[in-house]
Amino acid sequence: MTSEPEPTRDRVYRSPAGIAGGALLLALGAWLGIDAVIGGDGRTPWLALAGLLFAVPLVVAFTLRPAVFASEDRLRIRNPFRSITLPWAVVATFRSGYSNEVVDQTGTKYQLWSVPVSLRGRKKAQRNLARAAAADDPGRPSVIGTGSLQSRSTRAATDQVMDELRELSEARAAEPASQGEPTVRWAYEIIAPALAGAVVLAVLLATG
Repeated sequence: MTSEPEPTRDRVYRSPAGIAGGALLLALGAWLGIDAVIGGDGRTPWLALAGLLFAVPLVVAFTLRPAVFASEDRLRIRNPFRSITLPWAVVATFRSGYSNEVVDQTGTKYQLWSVPVSLRGRKKAQRNLARAAAADDPGRPSVIGTGSLQSRSTRAATDQVMDELRELSEARAAEPASQGEPTVRWAYEIIAPALAGAVVLAVLLATG
């Protein structure tokens, strides 16, 4: 009797800085909002509630929500207002410039919000590479090859993530389980309350 192999877990990529910033903004908003609701006079509590209804979903959307999930079969991108699922077979390439993005076979680009480009991280990686090159003994033959100085330890963290995604895409694109079509779903759980808060806030301000 043979047992079925256990499913592998998705690799999850998120921005620690984004999560920390979002938690701080939510804590600050909750403190100010609750204070306004409890201690405010007249229309102030209603304005505070409407402002929270408008602002909280947006803070969550741009800080806590973004994530990239990579499995053996597909790439799932959770951006502020959309979730995109790309089977590996439809992924054409990954690009890194001022933002990191994935391009499908039709040429459609999807930005990876949770894997932001860090110019500071790239400069630090370049300095590490320069130090590694300076420390390398020119008289000693390389046993790893010319790519040794281009190892992941000398690359920015987000560039390492892009390398991992690129390698996984190339390795899994031909597998039967990785075939399919891209799917896109709007994050109505974020959009609806933000729009509702904006409408209520606009009405309160207009009738004030």
